[in-house]
Amino acid sequence: MPKTPQDLRSARWFAPDDLRSMGHRSRAMQMGLDGEDWEGKPVIAIINTWSDLSPCHHHLRDRADFVKKGVWQAGGLPVELPVHSFSEQFLKPTSMLYRNMGALEVEETLRAHPVDGAVLLGGCDKSTPALVMGAVSMGLPFLFMPAGAMLRGHYAGQKLGSGTDVWKYWDERRAGTIGKEEWMGVQGGIARSYGTCMTMGTASTMMSIADGWGLTLPGASSIPAPDAGHKRMAAACGRRVVDMVWEDLTPDKIMTPASTRNAVTVAMATGCSTNAIIHLIAMARRAGVNLGLDDLDAIGRTTPVLANLRPSGSEYLMEDFFYAGGLPALMKELGDKLDLSVLTVNGHTLGDNIAGAVNYNDDVIRPLSNPVYHEGSLAVLRGNLAPDGAVIKPAAMAPRFQRHVGPAIVADSYDALKTIIDDEDYPMTPDHVLVLRNAGPQGGPGMPEWGMIPMPRALLKQGHRDMLRMSDARMSGTSYGACILHIAPEAFVGGPLALLQTGDMVELDVPARSLNMRVSDEELAARRAAWTAPAPRYERGWGYAFSKHVEQADKGCDFDFLRSDFGGPVPEPEIN
Repeated sequence: MPKTPQDLRSARWFAPDDLRSMGHRSRAMQMGLDGEDWEGKPVIAIINTWSDLSPCHHHLRDRADFVKKGVWQAGGLPVELPVHSFSEQFLKPTSMLYRNMGALEVEETLRAHPVDGAVLLGGCDKSTPALVMGAVSMGLPFLFMPAGAMLRGHYAGQKLGSGTDVWKYWDERRAGTIGKEEWMGVQGGIARSYGTCMTMGTASTMMSIADGWGLTLPGASSIPAPDAGHKRMAAACGRRVVDMVWEDLTPDKIMTPASTRNAVTVAMATGCSTNAIIHLIAMARRAGVNLGLDDLDAIGRTTPVLANLRPSGSEYLMEDFFYAGGLPALMKELGDKLDLSVLTVNGHTLGDNIAGAVNYNDDVIRPLSNPVYHEGSLAVLRGNLAPDGAVIKPAAMAPRFQRHVGPAIVADSYDALKTIIDDEDYPMTPDHVLVLRNAGPQGGPGMPEWGMIPMPRALLKQGHRDMLRMSDARMSGTSYGACILHIAPEAFVGGPLALLQTGDMVELDVPARSLNMRVSDEELAARRAAWTAPAPRYERGWGYAFSKHVEQADKGCDFDFLRSDFGGPVPEPEIN
């Protein structure tokens, strides 16, 4: 194998016969270890995002023990290192505000400790990109262990999909078609076990992308969190990463332009979350792959949606996807749309990994001849409202809005938006375009998931369940509807969205990939001259640093100083 015990990075801490290394060895012995535990053995970091306020990751404390078991079995020394938990449900104002913090924490945790390789434990929305971004920037051999989806939800004989059915039943509650008892029944039945959302929301999307990129053991992203196979997979991760260290199988050999295209293709075929675009761009650029919105749109135009999963599909959820054959079966159906020659973390090519995959249910995982939707899940829009791009999910919206012209109703804040959507007598029609601005990376701050703008009560009462809505915010991957998102540049920094006024006509053409306001250049110039920049959201702390360095949505919302092309390589820490 390429590495010898003397080449191990951890040997810098433990091997020398000097004062500082004696201190390292003595403190390891203080924890009950001895030379047989570390001498000539890779030290494997188990990067754990478990916390008591992360229900999606509530089982990862247990899974870390299985990873440790696998590391011991393969002759390594496991060390568990906790990092930020990324609780999507409880972290405010948005977990996206902390994705880059988590990525920086992972990178520096790996760099500063005697670590030779890593297993990354995560799965809830921002945890996957944060873990991968940090680990690829550090460059050590690593693999990602997906947290897995929770069990299907159930209430009154109906399957419930987390997130997706929350929006559905909340609209019905506000429309007055269901009462508090049914609403509370949904509340108690929609999340029945630990694990991530079991729809093809952002969590399942990002885990599937990591799998499609070759960063997980084959098919690991599809195993439900409570399944006993998930524990066995965790142990297998521990065994495999030890060999990856000896093989010197670093992420630059896996995260290539070809495997990145595979990851995007898999995302589109699964009916992915709109959040995938931001995270894909950020992860790819950390790996030195210059992925842009036009690349994503081009792949989306030629990749049909094959996963019949909510919210893009009809009735199925991630548990059904697993029983149907999971991601390996879907990739097998994609055939020559994928580059099967790419290397993956198990040391084999993607083609080798999926050669024996079987599709056990061709309604859950559709063949290319019978897709859920003829194009990929996402489309990128441009025009005078979004010169740097915006995103929409055509597969999850009412078809009649694919080409639409209507007058804007503009809200400058979420509080102003709530006033509009809760007013039963607000003068509007389903042809209006409801707009939220100042909710982007800097305006939110952190680009919250406010882009899933609830249907206005005035229209719900009339029986309407979709309308065109747009913002510079994101939306949950479990959401659906005619929602335009990620408008760039955002309004808060003076993007054209800041110049839109209530009553202006907005024109959307999804097939043409265009988004415009019917306002003359002369009028827009006059409005820009009169525009005043809003006051900064933060004057100190993390929010201040975030606002100073976060890039716009079309560039992945990474920090400018964390890009792979910023400055030179970070040196190894001195040990003195």
